[in-house]
Amino acid sequence: MHCYFHLVHTHERILDETGIEVSDLEAAHYQALKAIQELHDEGESDEVDWRGWHLEVTDASGKVLFSIPLDATQH
Repeated sequence: MHCYFHLVHTHERILDETGIEVSDLEAAHYQALKAIQELHDEGESDEVDWRGWHLEVTDASGKVLFSIPLDATQH
């Protein structure tokens, strides 16, 4: 299945126009958590206010599969 990982806020969307191929929803969830961790690990991430932002994962038709808040602590 092909999934897209969009950064979404109330009045702003940063769209993933490429997406990636994953085997199932579990793999998509793993990739989403990995992407969030990479965002937090970037040098400038301390200066970014992630409150209210979500990583929204959609399928090729645009259907939202799940959404993860970026301001939540990820372990």
